[in-house]
Amino acid sequence: MVSAKYTKVKSMNSNKILVPIRVETAPLRSKIIESIRYAIEHGILKPGDRLIEKDLCDQLEVSRTSLREALRELEAEEIVAKVSARGLTVVKISLHDAANIYRIRAQIEALIFKQFTENVTDEQLLALETIFVDLIAAYSQGTFLAISQAKERWHTHICEIAQNSIARNLLSRLTLRTAQLRNRSVVRKERQSQSIIELHALMGAIKNRDAAAAADAAQRHVMSASASALMPVTPE
Repeated sequence: MVSAKYTKVKSMNSNKILVPIRVETAPLRSKIIESIRYAIEHGILKPGDRLIEKDLCDQLEVSRTSLREALRELEAEEIVAKVSARGLTVVKISLHDAANIYRIRAQIEALIFKQFTENVTDEQLLALETIFVDLIAAYSQGTFLAISQAKERWHTHICEIAQNSIARNLLSRLTLRTAQLRNRSVVRKERQSQSIIELHALMGAIKNRDAAAAADAAQRHVMSASASALMPVTPE
């Protein structure tokens, strides 16, 4: 379930539906951005899809001015881009760029898990163990949404204790850029089983207070995800 802080996006009868923005707890521009980001991350908006201003304004019940402000920020992040006269579309990422993103992510995750392991208190570790149980349960359940939401809680807690909000923001943006590849990879049963093994190794290193081993396990987990995500698609 998405936090009330953000606008939810859902799919209904295979149509793209962006739920109207009603909660006023965050700047409107930020909520529009989070709504569109959520839609991209969860495959409701796919690479190459056009972002038609009138449709978005109608679905979100926001003004065109507010929408355009949000779209300009997403364009600056290279999440959406202008394609000739067709207007803005969700960016398609090359396999080369995706591979580089995973390499960068591996380094960032190694850093934050090292920092977490160095900083964590016994009480914070107990909280992580609860999150970890939910994460493994999500992988066992096997749905992308469950895994994605559990992984988000996991990374949020790790970055908070690591005292590295910059890394959290970078991870969020990088993950979004590879959303389509990640969606395809995460639902593979063999990848889910492999991830559970890797996450147990990572959690073991954290519980042993071995920061170097935690960093190494985190890096290996991301690079294994990269290998799965970049795997050629086999025609059915």
